[in-house]
Amino acid sequence: MSSGDLLQIEPLELQFPFELKKQISCSMQLTNKSDNYVAFKVKTTNPKKYCVRPNTGVVVPHSACDVTVTMQAQKEAPPDMQCRDKFLLQSVVVKPGSTAKDITAEMFNKESGNHVEECKLKVSYVPPPQPPSPVREGSEEGSSPRASVSDNGTVNQTSEFNVMSKGFERQESTSEVKALISRLNEEKHSAIQQNNKLQQELELLKRQSNRSRGGIPFMYVIIVGFIGILLGYLLKRT
Repeated sequence: MSSGDLLQIEPLELQFPFELKKQISCSMQLTNKSDNYVAFKVKTTNPKKYCVRPNTGVVVPHSACDVTVTMQAQKEAPPDMQCRDKFLLQSVVVKPGSTAKDITAEMFNKESGNHVEECKLKVSYVPPPQPPSPVREGSEEGSSPRASVSDNGTVNQTSEFNVMSKGFERQESTSEVKALISRLNEEKHSAIQQNNKLQQELELLKRQSNRSRGGIPFMYVIIVGFIGILLGYLLKRT
């Protein structure tokens, strides 16, 4: 951190996790611990390579401002991953109530008699962050079981629970199917019994109907025969 009279800058070295064909950003913080309004301007030795937002601004008293520096995508890596680019941050006291619109290039001109503080910032490349190492399966004694690791290296914490839940669902569905089949079989058996009972009753009704139909001529024959015999007997007596 720079301990200048106007602005404190952190960090003093801009570190970029270098990757080919990818834009990379880092940030620095400007802190104004004074009672003055302080204007700042950021310059670089390689302006086509970097984009600074904001590159100018005003930090009000007892406040801070974040500045983001973005390095454009690089097609090839520098030799030995060394960077010779540099940044220069200039700061100057301005009138109270000033804003970024009030900043002019003349404010940072030392030849005009302005008190301008300057701080040089280095640039360095660092290796990109490594992906987290896969967690081994199994558990140590006295510790809780660890999550399993899938083929693509991601931690799969719920695979075992999913397998167990699927097993329970299969068991429940099998029980429901068995219960349904049993109920259908009972209803089928009951329907067959009812059908047999109805058929027996129908046969009984048919037999009774046939008997009643055949009984009337038979009685009629008996009565006619009895009358004939009686008439014959009477005729013989007369």
